Amino acid sequence: MLTSKQRASLRGLANSIDTILQVGKSSVGETLIKQVDDALTARELIKMRVLPNCELTAREAADMLAEKTNAQVVQVIGTRFVLYRNNPEKKGIEL
Repeated sequence: MLTSKQRASLRGLANSIDTILQVGKSSVGETLIKQVDDALTARELIKMRVLPNCELTAREAADMLAEKTNAQVVQVIGTRFVLYRNNPEKKGIEL
């Protein structure tokens, strides 16, 4: 679990990164889960977006993806959300 200070630090880092993945009409499928898992392994911190044609809200999609990829939801604002998962092999972000 992230502390509030760690979450605030990650939110600050997330401001400068671009959205790399989108949750669309097909919702959260195995392909998207694999892409998110790979992105979290490579980057640790990713920003995603929920498209208007998706049946899920950003909070629902973030919670579902975090559970399936063993990640933490850092922030949800509007249709965008940020996920974080520590990669012990590649120290990229120090908390």
